[in-house]
Amino acid sequence: MAKQPLNIFLSASIPLPERDPKYIETADVIAIRDSVIALASTVLPHYNLIFGGHPSITALIAHVLTHSNIDVNDHVTLYQSAFFYDQFPTENKYVPHKEYTPNLGDRTNSLNEMRRAMIEDNIYSAAFFIGGMEGVEDEFLAFTKAHPDTVVFPVASTGAAAKILFDKNPGAYESRLLTDLAYASLFKDLLNLNF
Repeated sequence: MAKQPLNIFLSASIPLPERDPKYIETADVIAIRDSVIALASTVLPHYNLIFGGHPSITALIAHVLTHSNIDVNDHVTLYQSAFFYDQFPTENKYVPHKEYTPNLGDRTNSLNEMRRAMIEDNIYSAAFFIGGMEGVEDEFLAFTKAHPDTVVFPVASTGAAAKILFDKNPGAYESRLLTDLAYASLFKDLLNLNF
């Protein structure tokens, strides 16, 4: 019997200019894109990658899935709330495994249910928080509450919410999360992937 890959949680987004300026002021959009692509490329197929369907991130994961030389499609799960059904990005079609959570009638409750299912219904080896806005901060709090013994990596070099999370307790995290932009090698080291 084949050993099942372990789960990695990804919480990420590219901050929008019309949202809280504290996220856009430090956001490094190139670093966010590079780190998401590097994470997906590095952890697949060794792990399952589970993430919420922010359109900016779904496009990056779809890019990795369509340009990978190995079959990793079964190792990616996209969570989305049916509340956003009419806004799903076209890149969803490139992610074959999707989990849809119910539309509870409003944005807040629907998002909370999606996050609850995504975080609480899975067992994780690690979690990465990249760029982002309020949602990344909310998912960090929910994740650390649900999985207090699981290692978390706020990738502070991407700025935005990830840097805010890192700065709240910098001594708790590997300093390379703030300074190292060689994301593929950083993530391999953090996850002890020697290949």
